[in-house]
Amino acid sequence: MRYETIIKSFKIALAAVLAITIAGELGLKYSATAGIITVLSIQNTKRETLKSACNRTLAFLGALFLSAVIFYFLGFTLSGFALYLFLFALMCLYAGWGEAIAMDSVLITHFLTEKSMALPLVGNEIALFFIGTSIGVLVNMNLRKKEGEFQRLSAEVDQRVKNTLKYMSDLLLHKEEKSRFDTRHIHLLQESLKKAKECAFNNYNNALWKKDTYEIDYIEMRQQQSVVLQEIYENIKSITLLPKQAEQVAELLENIQRDYHRTNTVEGLLKDLNTLLSQLKGQKLPLNREEFEARALLFYILKQLERLLMLKRSFVLSHRE
Repeated sequence: MRYETIIKSFKIALAAVLAITIAGELGLKYSATAGIITVLSIQNTKRETLKSACNRTLAFLGALFLSAVIFYFLGFTLSGFALYLFLFALMCLYAGWGEAIAMDSVLITHFLTEKSMALPLVGNEIALFFIGTSIGVLVNMNLRKKEGEFQRLSAEVDQRVKNTLKYMSDLLLHKEEKSRFDTRHIHLLQESLKKAKECAFNNYNNALWKKDTYEIDYIEMRQQQSVVLQEIYENIKSITLLPKQAEQVAELLENIQRDYHRTNTVEGLLKDLNTLLSQLKGQKLPLNREEFEARALLFYILKQLERLLMLKRSFVLSHRE
């Protein structure tokens, strides 16, 4: 991460200097503004960069029109600029162009300073805007999908899921006492999901032409599973008595975490789960209320595990070539 930060900082500085240099060589006034526009034009992904450039271009055209009308009637005064800024900010916020307010308004202040909107000066501002925005866009066009990074982060998510399943299996086998109940595994899973999701969306937004949603879909599937795992954990916590059937459910949890690799359609695991459900239904009725409630929760946990597995199965089948 430190390496990426250094590279990005160097890229921003180099791009800004290049924009200022080009503007200066062309003899433009306020050439340093081109560098500021470049800095503000650089986003985290290609898609964000292009979207921002389009929004700021539309906003800039609106700024030119508003300033021309207002300065014509009110003159190049502070009150005129205040009215322009009010109307321009209103327009940008309404249209979702909030990021353009500061950048475009800096260009308009040049008219206020020069007390003129003569065509050469308007052309100067258009050139500054074009140079700054173009350099910003071009610099970000070298961004690439970080497939290796996603593989690493998604593998971490997979391991967190397995750790959570193993932990819950241990709870049902008395390997973890209730005094040690905590949500550390759930929290670690959520943190890993957050990082992997950010990487997946960045990868998607850096692929302009090939819109592959596999990574995003995978993380969304895992997020849905994390909700199910949270529910299962809460149900295990609610069990006050662990009957012998808990060992069977624990064994299934152990099998799921062991065999739950990425491309597995989990058909075998679903078959094992349905077999266990049938076995539990055929066993003797509970002897007391506490055992009845515990077995009811175990049965519900199995239905939740079925949902967990079906989420995985649906994802794998939908992304088969």
